[in-house]
Amino acid sequence: MNLKPNVTPFTGYQKFIVAVLAFIQFTVVLDFMILSPLGDILMKSMDITPSKFAYIVSSYAFSAGISGILAAGFADKFDRKKLLIFFYVGFIIGTLFCGLANTYETLLAARIFTGLFGGVIASVAMAIITDLFEINQRGRAMGITQMAFAASQVMGIPIGLYLATQWNWHVAFYMIVAVAFFVGVIMVMKMKPITAHLKLQSDKSAFQHLIHTAKNKTYQIGFMATAMLSIGGFMLMPFGSAFLVNNVGIPQDQIQWVFLFTGISSIIIMPIIGRLSDRLDKFKIFTVGSIWAIIMVIVYTNIGVTPLWLVIALNMLLFMGIMSRMVPSTILATAIPDMKDRGAFMSINSSLQQMAGGLAAVLAGLIVHQQTKTSPIEHYDILGYVVSFVILICIYFLWKVSEVVKKKNKQDEGNAQVKPTKS
Repeated sequence: MNLKPNVTPFTGYQKFIVAVLAFIQFTVVLDFMILSPLGDILMKSMDITPSKFAYIVSSYAFSAGISGILAAGFADKFDRKKLLIFFYVGFIIGTLFCGLANTYETLLAARIFTGLFGGVIASVAMAIITDLFEINQRGRAMGITQMAFAASQVMGIPIGLYLATQWNWHVAFYMIVAVAFFVGVIMVMKMKPITAHLKLQSDKSAFQHLIHTAKNKTYQIGFMATAMLSIGGFMLMPFGSAFLVNNVGIPQDQIQWVFLFTGISSIIIMPIIGRLSDRLDKFKIFTVGSIWAIIMVIVYTNIGVTPLWLVIALNMLLFMGIMSRMVPSTILATAIPDMKDRGAFMSINSSLQQMAGGLAAVLAGLIVHQQTKTSPIEHYDILGYVVSFVILICIYFLWKVSEVVKKKNKQDEGNAQVKPTKS
């Protein structure tokens, strides 16, 4: 089998863009991901129930979803660099507020504020990649930028947990602010304006552009696939650390090792998946990763007291399946919209992703239960079965997306071959 079709190498500037977007994604993902490993600490220090903690997690997601919808009409009306700077500055301010919060109410408000800005950043970044990279480059570009998820586990979460256990949980957010400020300065100074999409606009107003994009039947298939993908991905995450501490018997000061080695495995697998996604059928890669994820989710959510080394091994195997779904699904989703609708599509898509994730966190909070601060998390296995069912549904919707993309590519190839004839 030939696995070496024409693959365009990155230019020096494209490498810079990938690096900057990867670091931006790292800070945004870490800001969101840090809540899960801090979950047990927060629930005990603030004396809050699992359902209240689920609201802290979901508040970010819901506010991010709302802001994404509001920003969707404007996403293709401005220079993408300026748009990215605006929302990234708001994200940094919101993260600082999270570090300064000292009550459940103030932390909840800070998470809502942060979500209003942070939730739009991923969609802008994906639009930039789709604008600046050819289709046979995007797998590598997205594979690298989405390594931010793994990098947050390898570097960010272990360091944040160490700071939280040595001092307090507030310091973890201060660390994110410091890194984000440095990345933001580099972005402002070195990134070029991204305006090619402005020449293709036809809608008179931002609202009309939003409605035009949301009503597109083809785009709606992509929106549905993203929503299902997000629901399956978010349900287990909020109570991951509480499950490890109270059910599996891993001490709080050892949790960082689980995230560290899981992140290392993700860093290894993400570039491989990115390269394969540029060469092989993306839906097949997604399906294999999904089946593997289902097997590992069921195994993982049914374990009891387990040695640390085995927990690490199970986490690594689980996240290999999860990471194998992220890259091909993102490439397929970003291939659906036309360039003139790309920013709006990404914003709506990101909003649905965030809101679906928020709904998943709330549902998870309603399913699981904890009698006391130190008692086991109950019904975590049920979450595993629900997640597995959602993953199966997601396979169907991504198959629909794959068929749409294949049809669009054939039409584009046909249009490219049609040449005007001289009369």
